[in-house]
Amino acid sequence: MLLKKWICLCFMCLLLLTACGSQVIIEWVDLIKWDGEQYEAVYEVALADRSFIDKEIGEVDFKVADHIKRTSYRFKDGDAAFHEKGTKLYAIKGLDDAIAVEDQSVINGYRIYMIRAEAPPRRNFDQVPLEEVKKIEFYSSTEEGNRKTASFTDQSDMEAIKAILVNSKPAPSFEPNGDTNRYDVLLYTDDAIAFQYGIQFDGTTYFWFPSENAILSNDIQQFISKD
Repeated sequence: MLLKKWICLCFMCLLLLTACGSQVIIEWVDLIKWDGEQYEAVYEVALADRSFIDKEIGEVDFKVADHIKRTSYRFKDGDAAFHEKGTKLYAIKGLDDAIAVEDQSVINGYRIYMIRAEAPPRRNFDQVPLEEVKKIEFYSSTEEGNRKTASFTDQSDMEAIKAILVNSKPAPSFEPNGDTNRYDVLLYTDDAIAFQYGIQFDGTTYFWFPSENAILSNDIQQFISKD
């Protein structure tokens, strides 16, 4: 009888441990649902200037990541994956399919969200209208934030930079040699958003990800650190 009780107790403990050990960890996509549409964070763009921020259109009602533990959950208007309740949402001048959230950790201070059905996961470099670029900036990315290191509006300088980017060599199997320094290049047109791409340097090689890993000429160094 004692043996039977002991076996039952062990079985119950095993079930409890199994339940605890199988807790679902959900990796939420950075989404905001507003006015019936799902907006997804787009990381290959940045707000061109704060003057493009239009009126406040509402605020986040519910932070999903802190409260929902089931994968079947469907976002409702006012839900955000990661933003706190009360976070303000803004329209962007000239963009009907995008909204913005203030975020001091990103360049120019606002993170851009676009309607999910219309925003590809990546805005590849081949989508940039290079002939419309009016300004190019470089930033150094550190734990303390983003620091502008160079800005170019001279046409000859911009043509040289664009040529380096266009002529990068695909290298899908490239692996950096140790730790890297991170930079960002921003290409501005007359639009409300600038195209933004990360550039990394491992001490020997500059590389980036226009659509897949690619090696940049070391000539890019003279522009990254011009200031």
